[in-house]
Amino acid sequence: MKFKLNKILGAFGNTRSSEPTDDDNYIKDIIKSVDEEAFAVSEQNVLFAKVSELGGYYYVITIVVGTFKIKTNKGANLSIEGENFNLILNSDMDEFESDHSNVSNRFITRIDFQIEKEDISKFDKKTIISLKLSAKKQEVIFNTL
Repeated sequence: MKFKLNKILGAFGNTRSSEPTDDDNYIKDIIKSVDEEAFAVSEQNVLFAKVSELGGYYYVITIVVGTFKIKTNKGANLSIEGENFNLILNSDMDEFESDHSNVSNRFITRIDFQIEKEDISKFDKKTIISLKLSAKKQEVIFNTL
């Protein structure tokens, strides 16, 4: 599976949408707009995630689509609560920001997190209970689908 950020941006850039009537419809609209499989959802955000390897280093590549909007140079962390384990991943880069979408009230944020090779097997939807994305003073709690 390969993320195509341009494809996700394009999916939201050319779509006209009225304000969501409730959070469930808002989330469903985001999931339908993207060809990739969603990893987890919060009240107003969808998390797309996968593990990738580059030059012997391992990363969890995440894309958050929804109301989460940030510009920071202090990085982020992703706390993962699973069955019989807790894992905290730190962002690969300290500086990142959300991209605005032409769809009302939606932003797209890509954050890569470092993960150790021995922890890759823990990053599985079947064993993860929740994920908490923390950046600046914002926290978003996601539940896997």
